[in-house]
Amino acid sequence: MQGVDENNAIKSKSFAFAVRVVNLYKYLSVEKKEKIISRQILRSGTSIGANTREALACQTKPMFAAKMNIALSEAHETDYWIDLLNATSYLSDNEVKTLKEECVEIIRLLTSIIKTTRENMRTEQTNEE
Repeated sequence: MQGVDENNAIKSKSFAFAVRVVNLYKYLSVEKKEKIISRQILRSGTSIGANTREALACQTKPMFAAKMNIALSEAHETDYWIDLLNATSYLSDNEVKTLKEECVEIIRLLTSIIKTTRENMRTEQTNEE
C-alpha cells in the first residue's frame, strides 16, 4: 500500500487509519447524507497521520514531541467523533468496533512515544548538567 512504512508502526497505522477515515467520510456523506460530523472526523482523523509524518521529519526532540502531542490530540478528537456517530445512530456498534479499536491503539502508541521521548529528553538534560 502506498504511504505505508512497515518499519514504523505509528506511521503505517496512522496512514491506514486515515484511509479508513476518508472512506468513512465518503460513506457518511453519500449514503447517510451526513455532512457536518463527517467533515469533522475527516479533518481530525487524517490529521493524526499528517502530524505524525511531520514529527518524524523534525530536527529536534522537543519539536518531535510537540508534533506527536498534536497527533495525540487529534486522535482523541477523532475518538469523540466516532462515539458521537455511534450515539446518534449514524454508525452501528458493529460499524464502529474496529474503527474505535484502531483509534484507541493509535492513542496508546502515541502516548507511549510521547512518554518515552520526554523521558529521553529528561535523561539527556540530566546528563548535560
